[in-house]
Parts: sequence; C-alpha cells; structure tokens
Amino acid sequence: MTTKSLRPHRHDVLLAVVSLLAGLVMWSLGVYSSSVRHLLPAWAALVPLVVLSALELVRRSRPSLALAVGTLGVIANEFTVGSLVTILVFTDLMYAAVVYGTPAAARRLPISTGLVTVAVTIGFLAWLRTPQALLIGVVTGLVSFAPALTGATLRNHREAAVAARLRAEQTALLAEMDRSQAVAAERARMARELHDMVANHLSAIAIHSTAALSIDRADTSREALGVIRENSVQGLAEMRRLIGLLRDAGAGQEAVALPTLDGLDVLVAQARTNGSASGLDFVLHDDRPPGQGGLPTPVELAAYRIVQESLTNALKHAVAGTVAVRVARPEGRLTVAVDSPYGQRPGPRAPGSGAGLIGMRERAELLGGEFSAGPSGDMWHVRATLPAEEKAVEA
Repeated sequence: MTTKSLRPHRHDVLLAVVSLLAGLVMWSLGVYSSSVRHLLPAWAALVPLVVLSALELVRRSRPSLALAVGTLGVIANEFTVGSLVTILVFTDLMYAAVVYGTPAAARRLPISTGLVTVAVTIGFLAWLRTPQALLIGVVTGLVSFAPALTGATLRNHREAAVAARLRAEQTALLAEMDRSQAVAAERARMARELHDMVANHLSAIAIHSTAALSIDRADTSREALGVIRENSVQGLAEMRRLIGLLRDAGAGQEAVALPTLDGLDVLVAQARTNGSASGLDFVLHDDRPPGQGGLPTPVELAAYRIVQESLTNALKHAVAGTVAVRVARPEGRLTVAVDSPYGQRPGPRAPGSGAGLIGMRERAELLGGEFSAGPSGDMWHVRATLPAEEKAVEA
C-alpha cells in the first residue's frame, strides 16, 4: 500500500479528535458507563478511550487491524468505570471494517456478530435466569451486530451503484459503437448508390470523348458530342436527386421512386446507344414468369444496380460483340446473369478502380445472396443470386 493511501482522511482526523474530546469531557464530568466497578482507578478508562480514538485514523486504511485492536480496547473498557464514547467509537470501527474492509470480511462480520449476539443472550439468560439478561444481548447486538449490518447494507448499495454505472458506461460505449457502425454502413451505402448512378454516365462520356478526340471526323464528333450531352444531362439529374436526398433526409420529404426491374429495358436500350460506337450490342432476356408477385424493394434495387454496373463495366472493358442480360426467378430466388465479350480491346477504353465489383458484391451479401464475377474463355460472366421472399430479405 502506498504512503498516500496510509495518510488519514481528514474526516477520520476530525472524528478522532471529536471522539477524544467528547470522552474527556464526559470523564471529567463523571459520566461513566458503570459506576460499580472499582478494580482500577477512574483514570484507567482513559486508556481505551485514547487507543480507540487513535484507531479512527486508520479506519479506512487498516480497517481489520483497527477492529481487532478496538475489540481488545472495548473489552478492557469493561474492567474500568467505562466510557460511553469508547463504546460508540467501537461501533464505528465495526462499521468501517465492513465498509472499507475486504469482501470476505464484509460477508463474514455480520454473520459472526449475529452469532455472538445470540450466544451472549443465551449465555446470560442461562447464567442469570432473569429477564434483565436480555438487555445484555440487546446491548451486544447494538454494539456489534447493528453497525456490521448497517455497513454491509451500505456496501451492497455502493457496489450496486458502481455496477449500474459500469453497465451504463458499457451501454453508452456499445451505443457509440453501434452509431459508428451505422454511420460507416450509411456511408458505404451512399458510396455504392453514387457510384452506380453516376459511373454509367461518366463512363459513356469518357469513351465517346476519347473517340471524338482520336477520330477526326465531323460526323463521328457530332454523334459523340450528342451522346456526351445526353449522358451529362442524365448524370447531373441523378447527382441532383442524390444530393437532394442527402440534404433533405429526415425532413419529411416525399418518397422518391427507386429504380426497379421494370426499367431494365430502358437501361439496356441506353447502354445499346452508348456502346454502338464500340461495336457493342446489348440484349435483355427476362425469363421471369408473368403474374408472379412483386419482389421486396431492396431486392429490386440491388438487382437493378447489379445490372447497371455490369453494363457500365461492359461499356468500359468489353470487346466488340453482344452483351446478354438475363433475369430469372426460380422458386424463392432471383437470378441475374450478365455475359459480355472479354479480351484485348482496341481503341478508347475508360479506366476502372474495381469499386463497381465491390459494390455489387456488397449489395448481394447484405441481402443474404451470392455474387461472382470473372472471365471464362472469351466471356466475362457476372452472376448474382438474391432471395426473392420478404422473410428471407428481413433475416
């Protein structure tokens, strides 16, 4: 134990001084706890008083030692004329031993003092055989068992308060972690949405602007500029819509219509227009049986974005040929397949960072689905399987 911890608390110093002064005043006034014992002179009662008052200085730092010595002091006090202050100080030492002592002592002292109280009561009843013997048991309980029980109650309340505070801190920490994870998830979702909405238009702009610069023909430049303008306008509209959503989030704005699989034909037609200069053709095979119920909104959006990003990647990287998009809905599932020609592509080519593949994989996995993408022979295959049932999506 450090020197600082051995230094008496200022409240203990005050308690020791007040106890000693009160005992001296009562002794000087001739107020004793018993006036029938004359085995020792009257001043002998001051010895236990001084010792127990001094023990108040270590009631926090050495509670077990203070109680052990105090017990001997209060027993010695009974062989003198006695001091009430000495007995009161002993009750405080008993209380402090439970409050500031070890957990084992805090559990043991209320039980041991209770047993001592019962034993003293029964012993004096058997010895004196008078009802007044019960008073001795009551005094013993007030001096030992009552302060020990009070200290145990207070200690239990303190430990419960500390445990509640720790639980509150842990709850706050978990809430902060949840908030940070929610912010990170929302930022990832926004990044995927922004990439999927704008990358398609920017890729078409990059490809046609490169073609216009590399092929010095008026008709080619005019056609490329037309495609660039169309994609610029659409890209700006998508950007404004997303910025408006972010700016007005939580302000009670009306729900914005999200893209669904019903818009795949328009998406493929747009890709066909953008890819004509690169020798690409785009076809859509919708194998979903008619009359089936609608899909959950997250599934519709994820499937649409996966097709959109696959078409964007085809515009940037595919060689001349046919890009086939196939959507099917077997029992309980929605499958998306995009096959594009793969190989060394001549002419203009837009750079890629791989963020699109990451976003598609995240969209599928967040819904509990599967995703794969990669080359096989002279084709690049994209495959996604998503749950088509509402319960599966919620799980």
